[in-house]
Amino acid sequence: MSDESQIEVPPSFIALFVPPGRIKPTASREHIRQRYELCEDLASMFVDTAQTKLWELGISESDVLERIHAGLLAGAGGVDPSEAQWVTCRLAELLGWDAQTLPEFGGTAGST
Repeated sequence: MSDESQIEVPPSFIALFVPPGRIKPTASREHIRQRYELCEDLASMFVDTAQTKLWELGISESDVLERIHAGLLAGAGGVDPSEAQWVTCRLAELLGWDAQTLPEFGGTAGST
């Protein structure tokens, strides 16, 4: 069995590549899988950073998520805006934090 078949891309991530009114993604399965791996790795990488910033700065969980999201939008992770949102929601999920408190996310989760 190849590595490729063992990676399950969640529907919430595939949805980033499906334009409104369409049912099929606009990118290849391989491209979506590669982007998913990058975004999942980024979310996992930010876990320690987020916990440290929460403690060091004494700010709220939503403030930490907003700062990380802003960094991603500024090009820190090489992701587009929809991927930045997904990474931030996935990070909140990994930390057990509520990403729904962030108004621009509208409760969109990065569920796996």
